[in-house]
Order: sequence, then C-alpha cells, then structure tokens
Amino acid sequence: MQRFKLPFTEETLEMIPQALRIIQEEHQALSAMLLSLSMLVRRAHQDKKPPPFDVLRAMLFYIDEFPERQHHPKETQLLFPKLRHRCPELAPVLDQLNEDHARGEASVRELQHRLLAYELLGEPRREAFDSAAQAFVDGYLRHMALEESAVLPAARANLDAADWAELGDAFAANRDPLAGHGDRDAFGTLFQKIVSTAPAPIGLGA
Repeated sequence: MQRFKLPFTEETLEMIPQALRIIQEEHQALSAMLLSLSMLVRRAHQDKKPPPFDVLRAMLFYIDEFPERQHHPKETQLLFPKLRHRCPELAPVLDQLNEDHARGEASVRELQHRLLAYELLGEPRREAFDSAAQAFVDGYLRHMALEESAVLPAARANLDAADWAELGDAFAANRDPLAGHGDRDAFGTLFQKIVSTAPAPIGLGA
C-alpha cells in the first residue's frame, strides 16, 4: 500500500495538524488488521483447515465498530466537504471515496454473513467466503491508498488553521483504541482475542 509519509520526528511533529496524524495512525491500525485477516484466511486455505472463526468475527466487529462508524463519517461529513470547497478538481476522487464509505457497513455485514455461513455450513461455503474476504481487504487497502495519495496531501496544502482546529477536535473525540488511544479497557477482551491469535502485523500468533 502506498503511504502518504508524515515526518514523525521530534522536530516537526508539532507542525503536522493533529487530525492528519490521527487519520494516519488509524489507517495504519486498520491496514495491519486487514493484512492479518487476509493472512489468517490464506493460511487456513493452504493448511486445508477452518480458520479461527472467533478471531475473524472479532476482526470484522472491530472494522464495523470503529472505522465504519467513527472514522469514515468524520471524513465524509467534515474533511471531504472542506476539501471539495478548496480543491474542486478533487470532486471525482471525493465522490468515489464517499461511495466507498456509503457501501462500507453493508460490505462488512455481507462478509460477516459469509463467515457465519462458512462456520455453520462448512466446506461448501469456504470458497465464497475466501474470495469475498480477499476482495474486501483489497478494496479497503485501495481506498486508503487513494486517500493517502490524493486527499491527505491536498488537505495538508490547502486547509487553514481554523479548518484543522475543527478537524482536530472531531477526530480526537473518538480515537481508535487499536492505535493506542480511546477506551482500551472497554475493548480489552476483543483486542486480547485478536492479538493472541492473529499473525503479524496486528498480533502475536504464528
């Protein structure tokens, strides 16, 4: 995944808008989760055995609970309108990203359904879940890559201090616990389940 590089050095950290740092951190956390999910599915397929259904359920719950319900709405409702006003040439990109956001929750629920079907009905439902899971991961990574290659640099160059103050307050209000912020205690059991079983980059599993 092509990343929009932010210079997280001691000297320049304060120069980077808070909202931009938060978006980058949350993208990194989600990217790690998606890559680990994909690896779990591939390894189970290669080993010709079922995947750890409970861990995959926990991963999809996290994606539905935080990126879909917290992160994406702030981008759609706050960041994108500001950028659309300042950079009208980005309208086609912003339209595409908003369409992705609009389909996001439905995509997660559909994948959760396919996972449940595989768990309850067995091998005949494996292929449908495996292919849907990989398409889901690939689509999400492409979405974030587009944001980081087109949207975040344009925002850094064109939004003003008042814009960033408003965005900073909004993005800081609900921080991603997987990125080391927010109410980690409330998500402790969920993350322990994921970290203890999932492979790197998100977990400690083999």
